[in-house]
Amino acid sequence: MVQDLNYLKETPSQTAGPYVHIGLTPNFAGIPGVYERDLGSAMVNDETLGERITVTGRVIDGAGAPLKDALVEIWQADAAGLYNSPSEPRGAADPNFAGWGRCPTSADDGTFVFETVKPGRVPFKDGRLMAPHITFWIVARGINIGLHTRLYFPDEAAANAEDPLLARIEHRHRAETLVAGGRAPNYLFDIHLQGEKETVFLDI
Repeated sequence: MVQDLNYLKETPSQTAGPYVHIGLTPNFAGIPGVYERDLGSAMVNDETLGERITVTGRVIDGAGAPLKDALVEIWQADAAGLYNSPSEPRGAADPNFAGWGRCPTSADDGTFVFETVKPGRVPFKDGRLMAPHITFWIVARGINIGLHTRLYFPDEAAANAEDPLLARIEHRHRAETLVAGGRAPNYLFDIHLQGEKETVFLDI
């Protein structure tokens, strides 16, 4: 039997929204009662160890416009360089540090903000130390598969110079797209999806 076409409901016109925000940040999407607060909205508390920092940025499209409906997640080591994960083999991470955060970009100006701590150095798989860094995951309309990149710190020049991942970027000038602006404790990190300033994205 042929289904009555009038029964079909309207389908979403965006590839990664608006359901990303409804499902992952219901309070932000205006749907209270699912969680007391959206998961990932707080990474630190009063007992968290380490240097407090703020990372503010935007996700910018190829025309130079900030996306006002993107979603950004970050994860990182704690101040001692340990991940808050049962798979962390080197010891127990700070129990007062989530190590993971989620933030939708502002509907007003497209900014995201994370209150976190400066991460410690983490060994690469061959034992070499990586520079302090924060890993980013970005989804937005038009992005079917989340994009991965990293933030490195401008005041870690010596550590950045010996970082195994930064060293593998063939076009050296593009490594700068992974280094935040600003200075401690307030860092700025814009993510460019296309164009001359396109951020280096990682296939992980």
